Amino acid sequence: MNSIAQIAARSARLNGASALRQANPITRRAFTNGPTTSITRFQPSANKSGLLSNTMLRNAASNFARNQSRGVATETVAVGAAILGAGKLIGAGAAAAGLIGAGTGIGTVFGSLITGVARNPALRGQLFSYAILGFAFAEATGLFALMVSFLILFAV
Repeated sequence: MNSIAQIAARSARLNGASALRQANPITRRAFTNGPTTSITRFQPSANKSGLLSNTMLRNAASNFARNQSRGVATETVAVGAAILGAGKLIGAGAAAAGLIGAGTGIGTVFGSLITGVARNPALRGQLFSYAILGFAFAEATGLFALMVSFLILFAV
């Protein structure tokens, strides 16, 4: 026995159990004189049947025979889809909140137009062209918010 095995055996005697029974299978194989050609978990399997091993196929067949077709993976996908749908609705609502700013901006532009024309009626035409320009900018930001909201809802 080498020194590690001696230390393990000594600690096992102190604990009242065999060191090789306490050790995991890889350690046990290392400290015993078993066959050197044993199959370990690090060697590739001899199964060349495809993606699923025989154990996985056997488990799937037994689950199908017992009418257990829904597994954890199916439930996880359903929960994930529900969370994705809720996230889409929340994101679209948050993006549509930009329409509030557009409405406020348009109201401010035309309110200022009325105030400006009331103070100086001679500048009515020039103020109206500036108001239309401000209305276009405010409406564009609202349309961008609406476009992002629809992209969140209906894209992907």
